[in-house]
Amino acid sequence: MTAEGHLLFSIACAVFAKNAELTPVLAQGDWWHIVPSAVLTCLLPDIDHPKSFLGQRLKWIAKPIARAFGHRGFTHSLLAVFALLTLFYLKVPESWIVPADAIQGMVLGYLSHILADMLTPAGVPLLWPCRWRFRFPILAPQKGNQLERVLCMALFAYAVWMPQTLPENGAVRWSSQMINSLQFQFNRFIHHQIEQ
Repeated sequence: MTAEGHLLFSIACAVFAKNAELTPVLAQGDWWHIVPSAVLTCLLPDIDHPKSFLGQRLKWIAKPIARAFGHRGFTHSLLAVFALLTLFYLKVPESWIVPADAIQGMVLGYLSHILADMLTPAGVPLLWPCRWRFRFPILAPQKGNQLERVLCMALFAYAVWMPQTLPENGAVRWSSQMINSLQFQFNRFIHHQIEQ
């Protein structure tokens, strides 16, 4: 997927997540925290590719990461999300006040990139270092980015005009419960690390 596609997809995912009330923080969150935060991190997984939009601007980081992990390796996994969140919570000074909705927006942006890349034939190693690739290949790179735009705009339109009953939908409710459970466990882990 192109940088433009990832940007559009992250905005659509942010709107969807807030309107679907995936977490209480997102449900009550400020649009001006959630959407810019998602956009801020939606290109970050491609730091493992020196020719990516971000890799071209940060070659000094992109080249070593590309050598160590290759493109669509570690940075496209759930382990990377966990590692970056842990690093964020343990290393960002307490004097920096980062709203919870902005943090969840950043996670959402990063995850939207991984989800979008799952829609391509190459897929992503979601459970890295396990080499299995997760894919649902509906976007083919040889067809250009027109299909990306259509998909992103359709998702955005659905997110904006989706039924108000969607948060009560069984699949959305289950997803919300899983996210909240993972968030609770992660917070316990961070508090345990801080206490040590």
